[in-house]
Amino acid sequence: MKFLDDIPNVWKRAYILLCLWYAINYAVGTILEWQLENPNTYIFTNAFYLFEALCLLIIAIFFYCNLLFKYSIYIQVIGHAFGVTVYFLIMGTLSYYLEDYVEGFIYFENWKDHLIHLLKWEGLHFHDQYIITVGVYYVIRYFQGLQKEEQEKSELNIKNREMQISLLKSQINPHFLFNTLNSINTLIGSSKEQARRVITQLSDIFRYALDSHGDNMVRLIQELDFIDNYIRIQQVRFGDRLKFVKQVDFSCLSVQIPPMILQPLVENSVKYGIAPKDDGGTIVLTVKRFNNMIFFEVKDDGLGSNAKKVMDGSSSGVGLKNTDQRLKSIFGPGSGLRIRSNEWGYSVSFFIPYAEPGAEANAVETVQEELKSKAV
Repeated sequence: MKFLDDIPNVWKRAYILLCLWYAINYAVGTILEWQLENPNTYIFTNAFYLFEALCLLIIAIFFYCNLLFKYSIYIQVIGHAFGVTVYFLIMGTLSYYLEDYVEGFIYFENWKDHLIHLLKWEGLHFHDQYIITVGVYYVIRYFQGLQKEEQEKSELNIKNREMQISLLKSQINPHFLFNTLNSINTLIGSSKEQARRVITQLSDIFRYALDSHGDNMVRLIQELDFIDNYIRIQQVRFGDRLKFVKQVDFSCLSVQIPPMILQPLVENSVKYGIAPKDDGGTIVLTVKRFNNMIFFEVKDDGLGSNAKKVMDGSSSGVGLKNTDQRLKSIFGPGSGLRIRSNEWGYSVSFFIPYAEPGAEANAVETVQEELKSKAV
């Protein structure tokens, strides 16, 4: 039945467990009563009918709780006070019918006396049944609320990551594109071959940026290729004023890192360190492994603390801040950016965990094959 399929499994399991629990209670209570107080076998039939009614009423109580749950806590309390009263009247009346009515006690006074007698002890048992069922409902709703809250946080975190990636892509900003197109326009008249290379490098940069999405990680060697293309294009503009040096541990080339995590750091050095300096300077990218950690650093000998503008690697002012947040969200708070600045230059560094060697063995072989193919 489609109606039953639409009911979450947690409610089905709760219902079955409640019925099983009350079946055990009724069985034990009836056996004790049969042995100690009433040796007649009809008490087993009466207990079975009461148990059947209870199982049906548990369903009604769940629906009633779900109805009350939409209202304020005060209405819920009043509603459950009314509910437990109605439940006692229903179960008490059924008990009266099974025990007294069939024996000839058919008058209102007999019914009233039976209910008053139940209130002395057995009525508490009926009240407990209602209260326990309501308690189970609220416990399930509480944990469902926690689960929903965690799910919403997870979805918000995913959306936040996607937004960060979008911001990251926007860091290939219009100024960079405008300057690159100007450089291509100049090269077309002097060196068409070099102009073609710059166009190819620019297309590789945008392809890499567009392919960087979600939580996908890339190998360090792919990120370095992207940085190389970016630097080559900038060198067309700045010429000998911009020098770039890589000091990369070969064993780190297969390390998985977030895409475009180094670009804001390099752009920061180009834009605020080297570009404003008359004689230019050198940017040094360092990647080294220290035991179970990998160290990344982008350092330049540009203006450093003498720069007039805040160094942040993007026209929108989110470059380094965005990179810092991405690193912390993926690798933990210990992987945030460490920034140092003085009159001789600027340095940005961070650490990430190093994966187990066995997990990277295949990746290293892939990198070696890739390097061989490039050499050819």
